Amino acid sequence: MLAFLFLLFLSSPAFEPSRASAQEKVRFPIGESSKTLSYGPLWVAAKMGFFEREGLEVPIVTMRGSPLTIQALTADSIYVANATVDTLITAYEKGADITMIGGLINGLGLAMVGGKQYKTYADLRGTTIGTQTLTSGTGFALRLVLKAHGMEYPRDYALLNIGGASDRYQALISGQISSAPVGVPLDLVAKQQSFNIIGYFADDLPNFQFNTYIVKRSWAERNRPLVVRFMKAMVSTMRWMSDNRDQACVYLTKEMTISMEHCRHGSDYNWRSRIWDRNADLNVEGIRTVIKITADQGTLKEPLPHPSKYMDQSYVKQALAEIEKSKK
Repeated sequence: MLAFLFLLFLSSPAFEPSRASAQEKVRFPIGESSKTLSYGPLWVAAKMGFFEREGLEVPIVTMRGSPLTIQALTADSIYVANATVDTLITAYEKGADITMIGGLINGLGLAMVGGKQYKTYADLRGTTIGTQTLTSGTGFALRLVLKAHGMEYPRDYALLNIGGASDRYQALISGQISSAPVGVPLDLVAKQQSFNIIGYFADDLPNFQFNTYIVKRSWAERNRPLVVRFMKAMVSTMRWMSDNRDQACVYLTKEMTISMEHCRHGSDYNWRSRIWDRNADLNVEGIRTVIKITADQGTLKEPLPHPSKYMDQSYVKQALAEIEKSKK
């Protein structure tokens, strides 16, 4: 809570950014919930000049889970929240004026890693499993995957709310938990240290929009040019990373403190599995999947809403159009 109050003090906007000229650098704070490789495009955009090219100064604030990130957005502490679709749906249905405008993590780039005595999902029955949140984000996906393997929470297993991927991995090493979901490429680290890769979330949920760029709808409408500049920066980042994978990894190995081997492994997995989208766009079918699953959890009622209720692709479409126009 102290960190959140500090963020409010530090980042609360004092003016409407749309009044700034295109030449002025505008402070544009964003929030995300896990500094791992899959979130790497944010740091590439910030440190490799893609935000600066669009006249943006972008502090990246790492928070503890998607609900807190959405809370910061609705409190006007940040301009964009990188948060999960299920969290957005829950907040929207409670009255939050928010919408998603692009995709950062368009699939489940997570591996289920088990301690040395846990080799299958069946082995996890009756054990304590590590997670970041109990009901949203990684925790939401974890419960869905375990349900696909015949296990219900809390009947068949306990969950321990530990924190980010590195914290979950340390708890696994210490034996505090039987298993935990970790982002690729920590799966390779785990395998090299003789832990067991029980499975990959994408194998059970292949079409799943995980993390998106979320804005306050009314604020974004008032500041459309600024939001489009943000999306242009992210599209340019994704295209550069796709075309220059080794160069991207040279930077990411330092920022994420991972080896070149692990970065290449994770990057290749993310592109191959469509976790990263070259145009920073949304996976509409993946959103539809989350809507259906959210309804199964009791948050939504029939008839199920169309994904367009929760998203606005006009910003990324305008960003793509402006990028193409600039090439002519």
